[in-house]
Parts: sequence; C-alpha cells; structure tokens
Amino acid sequence: MVKLDNELNIPPIALGTWSWGSGNNGGDQIFGNHLNKDNLKSVFDAGMKCGLNLWDTAAVYAMGDSETILGDYLQNVDRKDVILSTKFTPRSAQDVEHPMETMLDGSLKRLHTDYTDIYWIHNAADVKKWTPQLVPLVKSGKIKHIGLSNHNLADLKLAASILAESGLKISAVQNHYSLLYRASEKAKIIDYCKQNNIIFFSYMVLEQGALSGKYDMNHPLPEGSRRAKEYNPILPKLEKLIQTMREIGKDKNLSVAQVATAWAIAKGTVPILGVTKPAHVEDALAASKVALTEDECLLMEKLAYETSVDTRGVWEKPMI
Repeated sequence: MVKLDNELNIPPIALGTWSWGSGNNGGDQIFGNHLNKDNLKSVFDAGMKCGLNLWDTAAVYAMGDSETILGDYLQNVDRKDVILSTKFTPRSAQDVEHPMETMLDGSLKRLHTDYTDIYWIHNAADVKKWTPQLVPLVKSGKIKHIGLSNHNLADLKLAASILAESGLKISAVQNHYSLLYRASEKAKIIDYCKQNNIIFFSYMVLEQGALSGKYDMNHPLPEGSRRAKEYNPILPKLEKLIQTMREIGKDKNLSVAQVATAWAIAKGTVPILGVTKPAHVEDALAASKVALTEDECLLMEKLAYETSVDTRGVWEKPMI
C-alpha cells in the first residue's frame, strides 16, 4: 500500500469499471459484456470487503452509465471508506462557459458525492487549455488530487509547471502499460513519476483479456466487440509468452492473468483491473500478495518484445 500525498492509502490494485454499463463506449460495445447494477453489486461488495476500495470510472464510460451504477452502490457505504477516481474527457466537453466543471458536476451527481478523490484529464488534447481549469476545482474542494492520463513526458512537465504557478502538483499518472506495451517505461515516464512522488497507475495490464490466458486461437474473444476485432488477430503471436506465464504461475498457484498483474506491481505501478465478477476481485487480491523474481520478469519481457505486436489504442498519443 502506498500513500497519495501523505493522505490517501492507495491499495496495491485499483478496480476499474470501464466494462460496466451499456451504450456508447459501454461494456457491451467494447468488451461484449451486458452488465448492469443488478449484475455487479456482488463485485462491489467483494472489493470493499477485501480492502480494494479504489474504484476507477469516467464520465464517458457508457456515457455516464458506469458512474451511475457505481454511485448506486456508494449510497450504502461511508464515503470515507471509498477512494473515487473519475475523469474529464476533453473530446466530450460541452460548449459551455465552464466545460470541465460541468462534466465534473455531472459525475459527482451520478456518484452521489460532493468530491472525487482523484480527477483525471483523460488525454492530452490541449495541455495549456485544460490544465488551468483544474485549479479552481481543487481549491473549491470538488477535487482532492490531480491525475493526468495518456500524457507523454513533455505533456506532464508542461502541466506540472502550469499547476506549480498555483501551488498545486500532479499526484497521479494513468497510462496504458502492460507486458505488450511498455512505452511509458521507455519514455522515462515511470522514472519521472518516481522522482516526483507521483503514483503511476497502469491500465490495460491484461490487454482486455488477451493476457489473461483465457483466450487463444481456438477460444477467441467474443465476436462483435471492439476488443475481438483488435486482439483476435494477434493471439497466435502470444502463445509462447502465455505458455511461459502459465509455467511461472504454476509454482506460485497463480493464473496467467494474476502473473500479468504481479508483473505490473513488480514494476512499481498500481494496476487498474477491470472487474465484472467477485472472483476477479479475489484473484486480484491474491496476485498482489505474490512477488515475482527479477529473472521471471525479464524472461516475460523478452518474450513479449519478440511478439512484435503494438497494442497502442486509437485514443492514445505516442509516448515516445
């Protein structure tokens, strides 16, 4: 467990809700899931019970439906027992006088709270335009900590300089980071975070299931989803890596997905794992308690590099 600005105790794994809800950019379209508040209450309860209490969502996940589902559950717990993480997405900003505050207010209403523990600018569309708009929201108390997602090193340094003028700082960075996509490491972003006491959250650690061990050429991802279109073609290239991850996990009683998660923790990051079943939460907790050796990490990294696949999302700007 790490502390965020000496205030929040951050669990070793954050729980993601991108696949919760349906509709535009929802779990049905992206993941092939069809999950609503009736399906997911047991997942939320499992997370809270085992101490994985950081819930990551966004206004654009199912265009508010993810936040609405999470907010429904939050009404039955003490707000101080939950760490909330949601996002401002520039491309979805309304043409109003205060677009960031408008989007944030919508999120807070759906989440049934008057503040968010971490508020992220979802991508670096215009650092000079959007970063200053965080300042009044922090000073009003609606935002406790500032996060930046999908920003490269130059973006982060620019944002940090803008925030410093108001006595504020970046508390967290959230980028795509997995065995198959280590751009934030190669670009020295993770090093920058360590040097500046910024927590690095890694998302897509399991590459939407491609690194879970659940799928292969004979068992592809669900057709009709965006992840199937993007990942099924590369499954043959992952066989050797997946088999090695399976062998590493065997001696530690870990699944392939848990090995991928343990790797991300070993690299000094806090993985954000999408959870849709109580078992996913239990597996995440177990993975957080197992340490991989340096040799095991290096072997997996070597095999991942040899796949030559590029899993950068269409929404991501290059980190290098």
